[in-house]
Amino acid sequence: MQSIFDKETDRRGTRSMKWDVTPEELPMWVADMDFETAPAVQEAIRERAAHGVFGYTLIEDDWYEAYQNWWKIRHNFEIPRDWLIFCTGVVPAISSIVRKMTTAAEKVVVLTPVYNIFFNSIYNNGRNILESPLKYENGAYSIDFEDLEEKLADPQTSLMIFCNPHNPVGKIWDKETLEKVGDLCVKHHVLVLSDEIHCDLTEPGKDYVPFASVSENCRKNSITCVAPTKAFNLAGLQTAAVIVPDPTIRHRVNRGLNTDEVAEPNVFAAIAPAAAFGKGGEWLDELRAYLFENRHYAEAFIEKELPMLHVIKAEATYLLWVDCNALKGDLSDFSDFIRKTSGLYVSDGQEYRQGYGFLRINLACPKSRVEDGMNRLKKSILAWNEKF
Repeated sequence: MQSIFDKETDRRGTRSMKWDVTPEELPMWVADMDFETAPAVQEAIRERAAHGVFGYTLIEDDWYEAYQNWWKIRHNFEIPRDWLIFCTGVVPAISSIVRKMTTAAEKVVVLTPVYNIFFNSIYNNGRNILESPLKYENGAYSIDFEDLEEKLADPQTSLMIFCNPHNPVGKIWDKETLEKVGDLCVKHHVLVLSDEIHCDLTEPGKDYVPFASVSENCRKNSITCVAPTKAFNLAGLQTAAVIVPDPTIRHRVNRGLNTDEVAEPNVFAAIAPAAAFGKGGEWLDELRAYLFENRHYAEAFIEKELPMLHVIKAEATYLLWVDCNALKGDLSDFSDFIRKTSGLYVSDGQEYRQGYGFLRINLACPKSRVEDGMNRLKKSILAWNEKF
């Protein structure tokens, strides 16, 4: 049956960062979908745009209510209104929080491999990255709690940036794991900053657990960043929310966001989330089903056509994390080789630390493009094997 997500949108010539490629290339790298956003969001933006006046804008009740209702209904987490702070994006929020809640030369713990922009937010602000590598055993990832506690116990460690669900490995952390992380961070006086931007892109029938919902330790010692931008493809509108339960921490975060001038919305930044969370649920459920159909297709293709590769099973995100380490040779420039030989543009796992020999592939596009991407990947793998 034809899906609305089968429509092949043409993003060339639209100033798209993802599609700033040559005509023969296929970009499947940055986490940006090729789908039109939900009809309710489009309609809300058109209606506001028709007014023709785009002055300074307020955050009103519908923005707060949209987040509160969505998290209560979809994620069983009640968020009091005063916990919510508007921000222009998750990354600006993370960078601001690093600046405000830590001091220069302190250490920030991350579980690697992880979203590479975390590193920029840490290094660019004069702080130090302290990696706690995830365990990779039998083709699956888990937290090495012995190593994590060692890193948290470092007197110079003041913040942990946590990814829930985890990008790029696509893991939904369970309640027990989150509680253990929360307890260790309280024990060692380390604040938790949880990036939960992928939380609505879970496998149908599965949900994620908000970090702040797990326990008193998690609630009182955490800052959570959320947004509709991944799930509804709204990154260009620059809109997000920061959830801070503890009033003292919230005051400091709020002052930091305002000092950094990332706390005021553009004219569409409050309207779009209200429409997405208020009227976009059915659309999102159809999207999730489509994304995981794409994932299952890609997994089956690789298993049959490229059995030397291993796909990490994922419960969330639209990102395929592929282990290519069974291939011969030095894989340091493997993603460049793929792009040169087939035009397939994917992300090199090394960008995420602890990702040598891995590829991250974005499946958030019409199935026809996923099929094209898999065939291009096969072409490049065969060309690589011919070298040995």
